[in-house]
Amino acid sequence: MQFKIKRDLLLKSLTFVQGVIEKKNTLPILSNVLLKASHGKLQITATDLDIIFNDEISDIQILKEGVTTTSANVLYDILRKIPSNSELDFHLKSENKLSLKAQNSDFNLLCLPSTNFPSFDDNFQSSEIEIDNKKFLSLLNKTKISISNDDTRHYLNGIFLHLTKFKDKNYLTGVATDSHRLSSSSIEINSSSDFSSIILPRKTAFQLCNLLAENPNKLVISLSENKIKFQIGKIILTSKVIDGKFPDYQKVIPKDNDKSLLVPLNDFISSVERVVSVSIDRKASSTLTLENVGFVDVYADIWVSFNGGSSYVEHAQGQLISNSSPSTFTRNNIPNGSVVRWKYKYSSRLIGWIWRWC
Repeated sequence: MQFKIKRDLLLKSLTFVQGVIEKKNTLPILSNVLLKASHGKLQITATDLDIIFNDEISDIQILKEGVTTTSANVLYDILRKIPSNSELDFHLKSENKLSLKAQNSDFNLLCLPSTNFPSFDDNFQSSEIEIDNKKFLSLLNKTKISISNDDTRHYLNGIFLHLTKFKDKNYLTGVATDSHRLSSSSIEINSSSDFSSIILPRKTAFQLCNLLAENPNKLVISLSENKIKFQIGKIILTSKVIDGKFPDYQKVIPKDNDKSLLVPLNDFISSVERVVSVSIDRKASSTLTLENVGFVDVYADIWVSFNGGSSYVEHAQGQLISNSSPSTFTRNNIPNGSVVRWKYKYSSRLIGWIWRWC
């Protein structure tokens, strides 16, 4: 096997490979990437046995057809250090030695026989669903934040993809929950396909997000008995689905909720971020309260050392924009050297910060 290819084309594909292969693997062959040069194109394959990544590069000069496997990490690290737009010359010298030449560099890479690489033969007979790339990426980004990390309930370790219908329109809906929060997002589809409900694993969802963000091509989804295939241009990502039944999430969504709140998105995000930055425990929850019409107050607890005098009063008042009652900041017989608990409050309708002792 011998071929020449541009460094940037191969590096882009190997970047996606890094998210698929496992860094520590009991099977050495699973740390390798399969390179097959034939019929005027280079086929790149990587797998961890749960996810299969396939890419195809046609802008290549093949001098001799062939196939081999080599370390994905080593090859990726080498290409990162080679200047952009360099031409790479690969030559398989023997079954276990792959030569790589680029500019003034010459590398000899260890190989494993391609016959040791896992083979896959899945029959995807279900009808395909073609979905807008950006819309599906938005669905994944809105739901993946709620995927559970609890392996004891494996059916929550992914995104539940299923078809729903509303007002005679068909939707592909994604739902994820960790039993504390639930995220749901739907996108309209043109087809009334027989798409079966599946649970997309966490790792697959995150890798798919990376692929969709970098490839503007249309997304085509198809299913087999226990796998799902995503085709984005020449890239194909095939994944096992989680074997389990997702809970009936509709039961936990309030039906007749009369409590709704409409707030400016950027203002609300800014409020939460400022409060979380001073929270005692980043993992602890903050508190939302409604005070008066038009106000949304976000609180977090912090601790402040008190050294007597009026220093803490001056500091608190220095943070104020509106004038609160001075009694809010009185000492209340706090001994010198004490550490007192305060509430740090940010109101989205006020400019500035307000300190409150609790």
